[in-house]
This record gives sequence, C-alpha cells and structure tokens, in this order.
Amino acid sequence: MNKDNNYSLNWYALRVTYSRELLLKEYLDTEGIENFIPMHYEYRIKDGRRIRKLVPAVHNLVFVHTSRNRIDWIKESAGINIPIRYIMNREYRQPVIIPDVQMRNFMAVSGNYDQAVLYFEPSGLTLPKGARVRITGGLFAGVEGEFVRVCHDRRVVVSIEGVMAVATTFIHPSLVEIIPSGNL
Repeated sequence: MNKDNNYSLNWYALRVTYSRELLLKEYLDTEGIENFIPMHYEYRIKDGRRIRKLVPAVHNLVFVHTSRNRIDWIKESAGINIPIRYIMNREYRQPVIIPDVQMRNFMAVSGNYDQAVLYFEPSGLTLPKGARVRITGGLFAGVEGEFVRVCHDRRVVVSIEGVMAVATTFIHPSLVEIIPSGNL
C-alpha cells in the first residue's frame, strides 16, 4: 500500500456488527466525517397501524470518506464501543479503496429512497456482462454502469467490486448512451 493513502481522503467500506451502522453514522456525523449508508423505506405494523420507516438497505455496512489513519484512530481510541472492520481486498490484503467516481454513481442510485432499486452482495451477483453505459435522462441522469437484464427488466447496475452492487429501476434504452471502450 502506498504510504500516501494513509493520509489522503478515500472512500472505504467498513463493516460493523449487530446492525449498529446507524450508531456509527451518528458518531461520524458529530465528528464531521462524510459517510454514506444505503437506505430505503420499509413498512411496519405498529399498534395496528402501518408505518413507513427509513432503514438501512444493507445492514452492517458503512461507507466512509476520510483517511485511513483517521479510521484507525476511530477504531482504537474514539470511545465508541462498536467493532469496526475494513472490507479487505483479498488479493492484496489491503482495505478496499473505492474510487470517487464509482462511489458518486453508487450514491446517486442508492441515495434515492423512493425508487425500487435492488441491492446485491458480491457473492450473489452473477449477471451477464453488459455494455458500459451512461444514463442521459430521468432521475438517474449522469450515472454510469453496466446495462443488463435483471428480474426481467433492463437496468443499469453500478457495482463496487468486492463490496456490493445496486441496480436502478427499469431504464428505457432511449435514456442510455453506450460509453466507448476507450473512455473507461
């Protein structure tokens, strides 16, 4: 690992245990550290009434935009009693660093709570290789990903390698443009 990565700002995927991702998010927010948890609305019955509640779409996962040293400091001495682990790249035995563009695309799709987006774990994602596309219109305009058929619909899948993937709602082919292979 490059020593500069210890001090430069990067996106890291962190695991917490026992669905305590919202506690970690609250702490990171008070420290002024940018973070992201994919959320969605869920309906629950409480006292005979149907209530809509915003909950994490994927439990135990928090994306954090800071330096590795700062995360290590939080893990060791921050005073929060939450076990935090990096999601590791098994090949290099280093924490997964998510490129800013990839994270921006991921946040654009999964940050829309009202849309029926699908989340996939890396082990459960066996999609055929699709064309690399950019969405040109609609709610997800500007998002780049792979255009594939998922659940009988054409969707754009944005994946964070080794962590997870998210698929948009149905995207009409007229709203996408193919990205030439030289522009990846």
